[in-house]
Amino acid sequence: MSTANQSNTNSSPFLLTGIPGLEALHVWISIPFCFTYIMTLLGNSMVLLAVRLNKSLHEPMYYLISMLAVIDLIFSTAVVPKMLGIFWLDSREIGFEACFIQMFFIHTFTAVESGVLLAMSFDRYIAICNPLRYNTILTNSRTIQIGLLSLARGAGVMTPLMCLLTSLPYCKTRVIPHSYCEHMAVVELACANPSVSNLYSLTVATLLVGTDSVFITFSYGMIFRSVMRLPSQEARLKTLRTCGSHVSVILLFYIGGLLSMYLQMFSFGLAPHVQVLVADFYLTVPPMLNPLIYGMKMKQIQKGIFRLL
Repeated sequence: MSTANQSNTNSSPFLLTGIPGLEALHVWISIPFCFTYIMTLLGNSMVLLAVRLNKSLHEPMYYLISMLAVIDLIFSTAVVPKMLGIFWLDSREIGFEACFIQMFFIHTFTAVESGVLLAMSFDRYIAICNPLRYNTILTNSRTIQIGLLSLARGAGVMTPLMCLLTSLPYCKTRVIPHSYCEHMAVVELACANPSVSNLYSLTVATLLVGTDSVFITFSYGMIFRSVMRLPSQEARLKTLRTCGSHVSVILLFYIGGLLSMYLQMFSFGLAPHVQVLVADFYLTVPPMLNPLIYGMKMKQIQKGIFRLL
């Protein structure tokens, strides 16, 4: 009987509140999120089309940029349409399975993006520190394999977490004080001990992000050392400008992610709506900025987009 009751309870939908405490301002709050989503769709789609239609961009570095654009599109589409539905139509209900599918996509592609950023740092390391072997070490097919491996890694580590979370009984309130199915906000609704899932998620996040960030730091440390050995100041500046866009995207991803995670774990005396807004902007603003950063920093991408237009 208890198993049947748990199954019936878990099949009930959740209710998303949007921005707690700012429900009266939802229509106004929706304007920047709608703008960022439109810009995300346009910017990343143009990058993808520019790479696809220009054979001169069929190189490992631009394939990695294309992977990042696809991830950004998936990120935004997994979160923003439902968020705008809450703000505009008060469509707060989300099905039990749909909630965890949304959570799976968010966390999986966070891990995938971390893997792609690691591959991009490796690409720059080979191009600058070992340029004569670049074409033999990092081929187009090998780049695609790296992308698929990052996807498999992300899905592989997140599937057990989703199994652990969906097996918990959710017999407390069904109201999630958030704009999307944020992991910690959903776990707090469980009426069983979630220590196993919490330990697993913390271990996975630490290992994935920690390992990737260490290797990225090592790659750019070696790059910086090689750049400083160049005899010409003009050559040093040109090389550093080439890496500037990559470093900007990496800092935006990791610093924003750490800030969002720590604000969800520790309130620091901030109002709930501030914590939710920070988490929302972390999932919506970087996907909009990434194509703008590449468009401003990389002349090849600029030329490809101008040709496309």
